Amino acid sequence: MNDEISRPSTYSRKEFLNLTGSALALGALASGTRAAGAEPAAPGLKPADDLCYASARELARAIRTRQVSAREVMSAHLAGIARWNPKINAIVAKLDDDQCLSLADEADQRLARGGPVGPLHGLPFAFKDTEDAVGFPNTHGSLIYRNTRPTTDSVVVERIRRAGVIPIGKTNVPEFAMGSNTYNRVYGTTLNPYDLTKSAGGSSGGAAAALAAGLVPLANGSDLAGSLRNPGNFNNIVGFRPSVGLVPLAPVAMPFLGHVVKGPLARNVADTAFLLSIMAGPDPRDPGSYPSDPALFGQALDRDFKGARVAWCPDLGGLPLDGRVRAVLETQRTALERLGCIVENACPDLSEANELFLTLRRWVSWNTMSEVLGAHRDLIKPEAIEEIEQGRSITSEQVAQAMMAQGRLMQRMRIFQQKYEFVACAVNQVPPFPPGVHWPKEIEGERMEHYIAWMKSAYWISATFCPAISVPAGFTSDGLPVGLQIVGRYRADFAVLQMAHAFEQATKVGLRHPSIPL
Repeated sequence: MNDEISRPSTYSRKEFLNLTGSALALGALASGTRAAGAEPAAPGLKPADDLCYASARELARAIRTRQVSAREVMSAHLAGIARWNPKINAIVAKLDDDQCLSLADEADQRLARGGPVGPLHGLPFAFKDTEDAVGFPNTHGSLIYRNTRPTTDSVVVERIRRAGVIPIGKTNVPEFAMGSNTYNRVYGTTLNPYDLTKSAGGSSGGAAAALAAGLVPLANGSDLAGSLRNPGNFNNIVGFRPSVGLVPLAPVAMPFLGHVVKGPLARNVADTAFLLSIMAGPDPRDPGSYPSDPALFGQALDRDFKGARVAWCPDLGGLPLDGRVRAVLETQRTALERLGCIVENACPDLSEANELFLTLRRWVSWNTMSEVLGAHRDLIKPEAIEEIEQGRSITSEQVAQAMMAQGRLMQRMRIFQQKYEFVACAVNQVPPFPPGVHWPKEIEGERMEHYIAWMKSAYWISATFCPAISVPAGFTSDGLPVGLQIVGRYRADFAVLQMAHAFEQATKVGLRHPSIPL
């Protein structure tokens, strides 16, 4: 697994610590080049937080080259956690500070001995609380599993550990990771660092909020209906949904059925690709994973997009879209055009996406969770109960029809993308909303018929099996983040990362960080 996306200049220790505190440095470190000139510091960023907003790739390199110690990196992040986490509740089941520092000292000692270390050596990391990770509970945000202590790691955790991270805790999730609003009765609610009266999204809400606040340099997540892209969108970070099968899901009950993927989140696209190079690749424990070369994601992301065709359809052909979201996205169409793209109003035919996705989602929910529902109904939130029970009446014929509809959808998408390499649309149809509103009941006067209906712009894309990314695109007039969703061809994950990287470099929206809480 290669951490070499590009080769920046080697900085002295003093240069590194000075550089990481500016918006200029963040752009330089994200692109892997040493920039000249000066720009104002990102809003809210102060010298004490320098290490917390550095590029993960460059931070890992600085640790390996002894420009900064793992203890210094850990101390900076623990200070950020102490300041931020009581307000946003992003990291849960955290080790105490002394344990974290002791693990950082061990990482420094291992480096001093001169042995081989992984590409993420010394970076603090918190795993999503749906992953089995030895040493931490895996609650799935449910009181039913609050005392569950895994004895083995999931494949993704195993890979990230092997790359050298220092695990410090878990990141908060909605109950059973159902829904895109992170609240549960085990750990409580995760709030948005940009506005503490708003949701951080979900289901990887804790991960995204922690990244936005500078509490971790990288994070892992998963995505069925938008759980990597939605929190990326709500927190002004990058959330990447890979092609189905690129990242192993094991342990997984139904490896060949469903739309679930696991993937990376980061504050910039280069770091997202960096973590994907660790997570991706087949594993025999997940027969649904396919052969691929993770080193591809360690290559430079630069590409000339002159002549690349982009289908511009913010509302995917007529979905209700909050006017604030639409206004932000329309300002960024020109950014794609400035990259040389041919941007045209066009939309793929997603007419069967809604029914097939909901049918398969509910059928899987019933068949994997009906026993839990029968034994612990009183401990399960109403939305989860409704979804599980809706799967009870789904017949084998309906499942077969949904799978055939899936095939037709993928074929239509393939034909559409012969002309248009990318689709650009909204990630979510609304900006961040108050967490007490468990899910938006209407958008622009149109009633939402169920608790994920407001996420159709995300889960219709899930139904295509195509890779999709949320990349920061702007802010509403009241300061709420809005992302752009870029969808690529089936298994053309690297191209999606390249396009997102180019868009990110052109717009620089991701350099804006939340104000430090008092």
